Amino acid sequence: MTLKIGVPSKGRLMDKTFDWFGTRGLIMRRAGTEREYSGAVDGIEGVDLVLLSAGEIPRELAAGRIHLGVTGSDLIRDKLADWPSQVAELARLGFGHADLIIAVPMAWIDVDTLDDLDAAAAAFRATHGHRLRIATKYHRLVRDFLTEQGIADYQLVDSQGATEGTVKNLTAEAIADITSTGETLRANHLKILSDGLVHSSEATLYAARHAEWLVAERQALERIASCLGLEVPVGL
Repeated sequence: MTLKIGVPSKGRLMDKTFDWFGTRGLIMRRAGTEREYSGAVDGIEGVDLVLLSAGEIPRELAAGRIHLGVTGSDLIRDKLADWPSQVAELARLGFGHADLIIAVPMAWIDVDTLDDLDAAAAAFRATHGHRLRIATKYHRLVRDFLTEQGIADYQLVDSQGATEGTVKNLTAEAIADITSTGETLRANHLKILSDGLVHSSEATLYAARHAEWLVAERQALERIASCLGLEVPVGL
């Protein structure tokens, strides 16, 4: 048996993941052409590389089909209910930073905080007869955050792309989305609520709690942990 590591299959996340492991003595390489989604890890025995989209990695970790995986902390928290029971955080990798935030139209000059949004949502429902819509693809994270803040008079509408444009297109009144610079928000005349930070995301290495951890996989994990200077989680 071999230990399987899932990493993002393309783009800057893949390149930075390869660099992060490479500087620590674990050289990741793709097998064959860019159309192949497997690879190898040089410098350590008993390890296979699996290339996946960042969004697939939480699901594969939870199912135990990969033992380790690199993905955004936002995706883990949004896609996995009670995520600490399904995966263990091994290391934050120092790249892939982005903030999941709540933003509203700049024209809402009296709405700067979540309390303001709560009041605006109540007024919106009284005026329009339906709840204020917040477009997002991060349903679990946003719902949990708003519940913690005591905000209930809203509905989430699904948006899998161009979320910032939903307000202009009249399919939502506010949004909850990932941003790194805020430029796209400003271009769409949106502003972030002063206390509207839902989660600060970062590329993170996780271990699957429910993968098959036999002797060979545990030995490979210990070798990887030694190279990376990490502690093997208790109870894994």
